[in-house]
Amino acid sequence: MEDKENNPFIIFKDWYEEAKQKLEYESAVSAALATADYNSFPDVRMVLVKQWDENGFIFYTNYSSQKSQQIQTNPRAGLCFYWHELHKQIRIRGKVEKVEEIISDRYFETRDRLSQIGAWASKQSKALDSRIELEKRVAYYLTKFGLSKVPRPTFWGGYRLIPLEIEFWIKRPYRLHERTLFIREDIGTFNWKKELLFP
Repeated sequence: MEDKENNPFIIFKDWYEEAKQKLEYESAVSAALATADYNSFPDVRMVLVKQWDENGFIFYTNYSSQKSQQIQTNPRAGLCFYWHELHKQIRIRGKVEKVEEIISDRYFETRDRLSQIGAWASKQSKALDSRIELEKRVAYYLTKFGLSKVPRPTFWGGYRLIPLEIEFWIKRPYRLHERTLFIREDIGTFNWKKELLFP
């Protein structure tokens, strides 16, 4: 029998599924991703976390983007899901690694065609002279691939955040919120230490 109270992944699954049922899909799967560069200067942006399991939480990007460069320099990151309507938040910290190419391939195949073209056309995070430049690149790749299957660019794929800490937060009256933190010493173990925190 699964130990729901002491397994953070079971709790995450319940909250995540509740969010997908009650909120707009993109709001449910959106999370703030925090990284740091080689100077330890922090950076944060929203990503979509549509895939996860007990190995970690997956998001996708261009491998030359700022977030990718920061991850390559410092392969640690944080995620924060905040569902205002549900009065719930989940904070996750851990190590980051690239996912296997087959996982990136399979996910890329599920994207709509224009999103696939966009992955080819965008030099993510690089300077853009004008919007016309981007539109020309989109037109180029639309023509290049025509009606054929759009392959995944080798410079685009997924990252997996493997958690070492997962904190669950529930809003309560008078700011006396509930906070439960799960910590483990190493990504190779499923033995989590559970702590209650002051709000």
